[in-house]
Amino acid sequence: MSGLTIAQKIIKAHLVEGEMIKGTPIGLRIDQTLTQDATGTMAYLEFEAMGIPRVKTELSVAYIDHNTLQNGFMNADDHLYIRTCAKKYGLQFSRPGNGICHQVHLERFGAPGKTLIGSDSHTPTGGGLGMLAFGAGGLDVAVAMGGGAYHITMPEMVRVNLTGKLNDWVSAKDVILEVLRRLSVKGGVGRIIEYGGEGVKTLTVPERGTITNMGAELGASTSVFPSDENTYEFLKAQGREDCYVELKADEDAVYDLVVDIDLSTLVPAAACPHSPDNVKSIEEIGAIKVDQVCIGSCTNSSFVDLMKVAHILKGKTVHDDVSLSIAPGSKQVYNMLAECGALSWMIDAGARILESACGPCIGMGQSPQSAGVSLRTFNRNFLGRSGTKDADVYLVSPETAAVSALTGVLTDPRTLGAMPEIKMPVRFNINDNMVIKPATVEEAASVEVKRGPNIKPFPESRPLLDNIDCECILKVGDNITTDHIMPAGAKILPYRSNIPYLSNFCFEVCDEEFPARAKEKNGGIIIGGENYGQGSSREHAALVPLYLGVKAVVAKSFARIHAANLVNAGILPLTFANAEDYDLISLGDKLVISDVRSSIKEGKDILLNVNGKEIKLVSSLSGRDIDIILAGGLLEYTKQN
Repeated sequence: MSGLTIAQKIIKAHLVEGEMIKGTPIGLRIDQTLTQDATGTMAYLEFEAMGIPRVKTELSVAYIDHNTLQNGFMNADDHLYIRTCAKKYGLQFSRPGNGICHQVHLERFGAPGKTLIGSDSHTPTGGGLGMLAFGAGGLDVAVAMGGGAYHITMPEMVRVNLTGKLNDWVSAKDVILEVLRRLSVKGGVGRIIEYGGEGVKTLTVPERGTITNMGAELGASTSVFPSDENTYEFLKAQGREDCYVELKADEDAVYDLVVDIDLSTLVPAAACPHSPDNVKSIEEIGAIKVDQVCIGSCTNSSFVDLMKVAHILKGKTVHDDVSLSIAPGSKQVYNMLAECGALSWMIDAGARILESACGPCIGMGQSPQSAGVSLRTFNRNFLGRSGTKDADVYLVSPETAAVSALTGVLTDPRTLGAMPEIKMPVRFNINDNMVIKPATVEEAASVEVKRGPNIKPFPESRPLLDNIDCECILKVGDNITTDHIMPAGAKILPYRSNIPYLSNFCFEVCDEEFPARAKEKNGGIIIGGENYGQGSSREHAALVPLYLGVKAVVAKSFARIHAANLVNAGILPLTFANAEDYDLISLGDKLVISDVRSSIKEGKDILLNVNGKEIKLVSSLSGRDIDIILAGGLLEYTKQN
């Protein structure tokens, strides 16, 4: 019998349902959960609806990092609701200003060999520490907090074999951009990406976190690195060496695909508009004029990242035509930059220092000018995500971002000459005073959960109908993201706990008339292309269509998290048996799926009648998924079971 990969070892240790057979359903015991405030309010409403008095995980943390722009009462009310829920139900609460969930979790809570799910698609950042960390919908997180298993399809295993060492001014961001260039935004679907080889030893934990963070852009279930000497040194510097365990793949582990990357051959690169896999070298793109530079996000806001930026900016001035903003990833990073003087170097150069939060990455401020070029050290450059629909957003490393802010054009950082040696701290500045502990079991009974007027109930779902008889109310193309379905940004994010209001913005990027049409037609069916629902884990991209009466989504293929969220919401995800049949359906066509309930239950062919012509559809639902759909969604299913 062959050996096991790192991911398979962690799965084996946490397996509570199913067998480790590729392509079959499994259930995993979850050690840790995290939420952030844009998705957290709904997750805690769902947890409360289950009637469980206290979380049952080893550790659950509620972070405030997305909706920190308090323009009106809505965000502040949501934060109060989450804080009081955390106090009552047994979660740690990371206050606004403490930092971005993935950066803080890597620093203060993550542990090798543990399982983690978070209501944010970039939760796989924890894989940089040797965790098996998944992005998930809020309902899945709520179930895990209640002691339930997390269900996925047993993934394929991909090994990215790293050799050599990065040259000066080439960074971890360039590594993941190279993986995206080779595999595409669909290349990780149904797979876990595991990094190995001698080159791994040259990468620090924060660098590994950058790489696993953007594994989400591959569509991967998650990404993971070994837990080794570098992991131990990072945990020791955080005062947490007690949680260290060594983790590595067996020598005879078998992978479904092996990708070889020689780190010494990589060059500074950028993901061009409007997709993270549209990758070219800086040299290829050329010296395009730059209007804005944003440095930060959960991808590139670590202490070492920003120390490199500070050294590049020291004694210089940001170009007249460029607006530069920098957001440290955590209070720890912010404090350490201040203590060593690096913060003042950035301020002196003309950088605008933002709070330790997600900010511009989710369209919360710092939108670029009309038709502007924005360089960002973030993980996504989807059309309109920045808040400016006609902006061109490029994803780059902190080094490329900093030097380009000085020159005013996209610039290869290798032009800077010798790179200063910036080492990982032997000891980080440790102060967890911005994390509020939960009440004890005895105290919890007297804690009142505070709900503001913007917090509306979970939308009502219904059991699957015997027959779906409606119209095609929307037809979209390939690679539709959750940003298309349910946009982010400062205008909309404060209403994440108010599904009725949010519904007015559903699919507005694709079709501004969709919300009104959906309401007028009392819902219907959405037709999609390849990789429907890629991007964020936001379950609002399923809950809002549920509220608008969407009965089913028929697509060429689905992104993993979004398909799960549709099932959790009670919306039926189906794929075309023949992708060419997509062309036979138009907006407004009459669509009928007869005997769908019995067909799904009994595994029969599912036939879609389009204007008198029958099209064969495929259901990839597991037995549990079928039960959830029949019950009308995960919340109803959980109550019944």
